[in-house]
Amino acid sequence: MFKLNILAFLLVVIISTVFSAIDVEIENKNIDRTIDLTSQLVKVSYKITLEHKSKKAITNYLFLIPSVDCDKLSYVSARDSAKKELKLTLSKTAEECSYSMTLPNSQIPNPVIYIETIFSKALQPYPTEITQAERQLVRYFGNAVFYSPFKTSSQKTTIHLASRNVESFTQVKPSVHSDTQIVYGPYENIPAKTQNEIVVHYENNSPFMVVTRLERTIEVSHWGNVAVEETIDILHSGALLKGSFSRYDYQKDSRSGPASVKSYKTILPASATGVYYRDTNGNISTSAMVTLKDSVELDLRPRFPLFGGWRTHYTIGYNVPSFEYLFHNGDSYMLKMRLIDHVFDDMIVDELVTKIILPEGTKNLKLITPYSVERQPDTLHFTYLDITGRPVITFRKTNLVENHINDFNIKYNFSRIMMLQEPLLVVVFLYLFFLFVIIWMRLDFSIIKERERLHKD
Repeated sequence: MFKLNILAFLLVVIISTVFSAIDVEIENKNIDRTIDLTSQLVKVSYKITLEHKSKKAITNYLFLIPSVDCDKLSYVSARDSAKKELKLTLSKTAEECSYSMTLPNSQIPNPVIYIETIFSKALQPYPTEITQAERQLVRYFGNAVFYSPFKTSSQKTTIHLASRNVESFTQVKPSVHSDTQIVYGPYENIPAKTQNEIVVHYENNSPFMVVTRLERTIEVSHWGNVAVEETIDILHSGALLKGSFSRYDYQKDSRSGPASVKSYKTILPASATGVYYRDTNGNISTSAMVTLKDSVELDLRPRFPLFGGWRTHYTIGYNVPSFEYLFHNGDSYMLKMRLIDHVFDDMIVDELVTKIILPEGTKNLKLITPYSVERQPDTLHFTYLDITGRPVITFRKTNLVENHINDFNIKYNFSRIMMLQEPLLVVVFLYLFFLFVIIWMRLDFSIIKERERLHKD
């Protein structure tokens, strides 16, 4: 208990030190904020122009997110005026999540920062249940003003909607609704940490699909092939289907089930071959594959349309040549592949489990990921002609979106002599088999001949 009190005290001291270090003379001179509500994701981008009242150099900036939105945040990035990515350092309190960043060109007057955030499951279906023929309405909860530890001189917020059909929205003067846009502001002289809650209730029939679990298995062979297999569970997270489903009405009227999902597109590497797509009933042949210049596009069509609360489970597999992803210098190898592929547009992945199966005899494994993951214990995988087993690296990541599509690296050592192991085992097995056959054929176990010999004697 005493140790917990000490840790809590140190945490309070650190937090108070961070906030006491905030330069109160820094102001947000102008903020242009855009909120994209056209899909199931909430994408918020900022263009922030800074100003120091004493004309001093601005070396650090603090970006805040209220605690109510912290758990929904999937992705955040920041860039300077030269579009160079800024490193973000996260610290959390009961009130907010704060991201601190260092500005490289601190001598530039009125520096500009570009920040992008993506929130998952931030739109709530309302009503929560709809019939097959009804359109889907959702609600967005946000702030009319930018939540910041600094005073803001001027700001404007533009909200892009998926439809011009808006049931209602919180009116904070000045605010205006036009077609598929709602504009809040401009607002002047906003104090630090100001919040002004708004609610937008509008029509959104975009696919509300969530990958509840994606298990991705990558098996590496030094004989020129990398096999990839993905087992995917998908849930339609939109408004639940109220009443029964009529296949006749669904096929008769193209306007039936506007919020349902009939098909979606998955993107695979351009070199993918031997692609298969199956569920628990077997191969699904109604889907189409198109080979493009830089990718392979799969138009996946489940056996039944997906309504709110409905699920589907399927497996996708393919092969790619190893020379595109496996590099080596002597006995030192590096595998470079995507941590996750494009499952569908504006995807949400609740849980990703990736397993990399390396050749038998691999040593000195080192995993490098583009962001933090939960590394799980290494295991062994046994298949034909394996003796000691193939090492398996497993890691887990939650709350992913399309912006998380990035490459991971695995560095390891592998002796090329080990590639002779399997051919030698086959040769030895065949040699022993034929030797056994030869010996068996030369032995005579006949009882009749033995009796004839005894009779002669």
